[in-house]
Amino acid sequence: MIEEMEDLQETYPCVGTVRLHDNKVACDRLNRLVHSGHKTAEYNALAYYDNQPNAMPKVGRCDIATDRQDVSTLVICTNSVERIRICDVSLGIAFATGENSDLDGWRKDQKAFFERNGGFEPEMMLLFEHFELVENLADH
Repeated sequence: MIEEMEDLQETYPCVGTVRLHDNKVACDRLNRLVHSGHKTAEYNALAYYDNQPNAMPKVGRCDIATDRQDVSTLVICTNSVERIRICDVSLGIAFATGENSDLDGWRKDQKAFFERNGGFEPEMMLLFEHFELVENLADH
C-alpha cells in the first residue's frame, strides 16, 4: 500500500485520499458510480471544513478514492467547487452526486444523514465538489 501510494504521488503531485462513505456497502456502491460516470460530485456541510481546512476541495487537485480497506480504487480530479444552501440544491446538482434519481428523495436522505451526523438546518450551507474520473486503478 505504501509503495503504491508513493507511485501515485509521483504520477499525481499533491494528491490526497478520500473515502466516499464510511459504510462498506455504500462506499463500494459510490466508487462504482464514479467509475461508471453516474457520480460526478461530492459534498459536505461547509461547517465540516472549519475543523479540517486542509480537506477543503480545490480546483485542479487530484484525490485517490479508496475502498473501506484503504485500497486505492480511483483517481478523481476536482474541476469546480461551489457553495450552495441545501434548500437551493437543484435536481442537476443532486443528480450529479449519484445518490438519488429525484430531488425530493435526495433532500429527504440528506436531511436524515445530517440529523445523524452533527445536525441539520433547512438553510445550511454545503460545499459541492464537482470532479472527473482520471484513472480507474483497478485496471492495473
